[in-house]
Amino acid sequence: MLDIKSIRENEQRVRALLEKRGGDYDIGGLLKLDKDRLHLVHKTDELKRARNEISRIIGARKKSGENADDIQSESRRIGSEIKELESSLKNIESDIRSKLLTIPNTPDETIPEGDDESFNVEIRRWGETPEFTFRPRSHVELGEALGILDFSRAAKIAGARFTVYKGPGAELERALINFMLDIHTREHGYLEVAPPYLVNSDTMTGTGQLPKFKDDLFKISSTDYWLIPTAEAPLTNLYAGEILDGADMPVLMCAFTPCFRSEAGSYGRDTTGLIRQHQFNKVELVKLAYAEEAESELEKLTGNAEEILRRLNLPYRVVNLCGGDLGFSAAKTYDLEVWVPSQGKYREISSCSWFTDYQARRANIRVRRGKKSKPEYVHTLNGSGLAVGRTVVAIMENMQCDDGSISIPKALRPYMNGLETIR
Repeated sequence: MLDIKSIRENEQRVRALLEKRGGDYDIGGLLKLDKDRLHLVHKTDELKRARNEISRIIGARKKSGENADDIQSESRRIGSEIKELESSLKNIESDIRSKLLTIPNTPDETIPEGDDESFNVEIRRWGETPEFTFRPRSHVELGEALGILDFSRAAKIAGARFTVYKGPGAELERALINFMLDIHTREHGYLEVAPPYLVNSDTMTGTGQLPKFKDDLFKISSTDYWLIPTAEAPLTNLYAGEILDGADMPVLMCAFTPCFRSEAGSYGRDTTGLIRQHQFNKVELVKLAYAEEAESELEKLTGNAEEILRRLNLPYRVVNLCGGDLGFSAAKTYDLEVWVPSQGKYREISSCSWFTDYQARRANIRVRRGKKSKPEYVHTLNGSGLAVGRTVVAIMENMQCDDGSISIPKALRPYMNGLETIR
């Protein structure tokens, strides 16, 4: 969440940055609560000083044998007033926190202005988009014809937005997971973690999924368990409430997990195929860094995700998201978009984001640079390295042949027992 002190001292700057996102975040109402809180704190402190002075006088009178009944009653009255004020203070602090949890992060100064994805700015492209001598088939057509994707049986056993991988299709999914993890752990320096797929509300709140995105999540009824929408939630919150040792910075973690999303706001979008599913696999990259190193770490993380696409020889582009397309907790995001021939456009395959200290404040994750240093909030970053199902889509469609077969990228063949083509 945002720092209330920073909002108080830099109100106009905060308002200007939030305007990049659009919407009304009631900064005025928040600052009114903050003003009331400061008044209560000041009044409580004054009463505590008065009570301490009275206690000193009572002690002196008793020591000299004098009667102190008259001011003891005053001390009790002040004590009751302090108790009432502290109760009011607790309530107002709760209200302030609730408001702060609904206000998104302030965008970085460098992100583009704009209301939606059409205002995103392309940074670079890599690879040549394939030219076919035939009409490129969609991954749905290819997968069903080859018998490696079964959408109808998935709908029978679960419903819409699910699929069943079969044979070489299942092997391709598994191979990609292992390939991505090997690159990130052996070459990019990430520690592999296998986290729970169910987490509690505090964890979801820490990374910003709650309370705003409650309808996009799956919850286990009659429990405090939520199915994770991404490994970002458990990985970042591994250090919730902790003070890290500066010698361990930056912290680099990666994890393969299934991810679960209700897709509540995507009615009518990508209703068939693997692009938008209720359950999908993803390899996630998470970093905890010092504030002054975080922007550099974002560039490195983005490069780590790009390397997977390069090894697989998949054409892609990198775009800097505008304010209106920026995620709730992010200050800056680069989207990696891979070419999808059947649609004739680039589609997101990874979002690499820098959250400044926004998530760390929510989850209370701090670091101490040295033994005598004051703890400070870390900066958090994450990105997909990559979304596995969308990588399957990209391979199937970009590597398809006129006979309906699919060539396996050379880098992936060792992970598929040398298989070169799915026929």
